[in-house]
Amino acid sequence: MRRVTLVEVFKHRITQKYLQRSGINHAVTVAEYAFDMAVEMGVGPDLATKSALLHDMGHYEWYRDGKWDYDEYRKSDIHAIKGAERAHKLLIRLGEDRLVAKEVSVAVLLHTDSYLPFGLDEKRTPLQHVVAKADEKDEQPMGLHHYKQMDKSHALKRLHDLDRKIEQVLTKNNDSA
Repeated sequence: MRRVTLVEVFKHRITQKYLQRSGINHAVTVAEYAFDMAVEMGVGPDLATKSALLHDMGHYEWYRDGKWDYDEYRKSDIHAIKGAERAHKLLIRLGEDRLVAKEVSVAVLLHTDSYLPFGLDEKRTPLQHVVAKADEKDEQPMGLHHYKQMDKSHALKRLHDLDRKIEQVLTKNNDSA
């Protein structure tokens, strides 16, 4: 089955809608971190980067009196649950392999434990660990990482470069298998 690229995922209208809320810069940066970590840890870079790119697409906007209410967001946050659902539907619509879509959506679901009454550190798979650590690497206090700006054309260039790197790793792995 054909691999759905990060560029294809990014260009989809659903991705565009939800990455506007959570921050294109954050999504692309976390995908790049996830690639490096995945290669280092022997995790599939395609799954890691897709999961990382889509990890925050479940974000809601929590405003009070026209201003972002970070405390209300933290109290009511279920973005990982909504994001997992959206990521799965999106990937299936794009023609992604069903098992890939499932793995990505579960990694999106478990990239944070902020909505759970318990921690996940020792329970995550290597893929889920990579996505969580890549997200943590870009985090800033009070959610400021969601407000860093990136032009869409610059994001596409970086994702195209990342797609090329993923293809190189996948080709290398297939050649040595």
